[in-house]
Amino acid sequence: MEQIEPDWRTRLLSTITNPNVALILMMIGIYGLIFEFMNPGSLVPGTIGTICLLIGLYAFALLPVNYAGIGLMLLGLGLMIAEAFTPSFGILGIGGAAAFVLGAAILVDTEAPGFEISWAVIAALAVTSLAFTLVAARLAISSQRRRIATGAEEMVGARGEVRDWQDGYGYVLVHGERWKAVSEAPLSKGARVRVTGMDGLVLKVTPDSTDKS
Repeated sequence: MEQIEPDWRTRLLSTITNPNVALILMMIGIYGLIFEFMNPGSLVPGTIGTICLLIGLYAFALLPVNYAGIGLMLLGLGLMIAEAFTPSFGILGIGGAAAFVLGAAILVDTEAPGFEISWAVIAALAVTSLAFTLVAARLAISSQRRRIATGAEEMVGARGEVRDWQDGYGYVLVHGERWKAVSEAPLSKGARVRVTGMDGLVLKVTPDSTDKS
């Protein structure tokens, strides 16, 4: 009897069609694409993610999968992606992680040995998904609490100094920049002012009440 050893293609196919490996590859692919979309131009996450996702989908196409499980997993991934781009303080992400875990548990439609998905793999992916969701939620909360650093909203309340003034308008120095300004109050060069509004590129200022000079 002649024994034929499997070639590298057969060994590769045997490895990627392991449901656990296929699931991990698909998750790497999904998260790689998410990181690429969140940081456009980084290329590495997107490239690795696309390759892993395609290999994972190819492997699942060869496996006896449950379409309800696939549907739940896709729903879960969609909710987690939505959490990354439209932060809901964890609600979408937690719901997505729960749907993903349930889908993964019923994904393989067979009880044949070697085709079941390990609960350890499902638990690890669930923890990773929840961690990703919590990080996204925390970034969303911190970004909302952070003081506005640009635009008209940031200028209102800022303090500056009059550099030139005549007949109700002139120039003031605010945040180290020279701005054209108007005011209904009489001002003079060197006076301290506070920004009360902004009309285009013209600041509306008033004398700074905290200036004791």
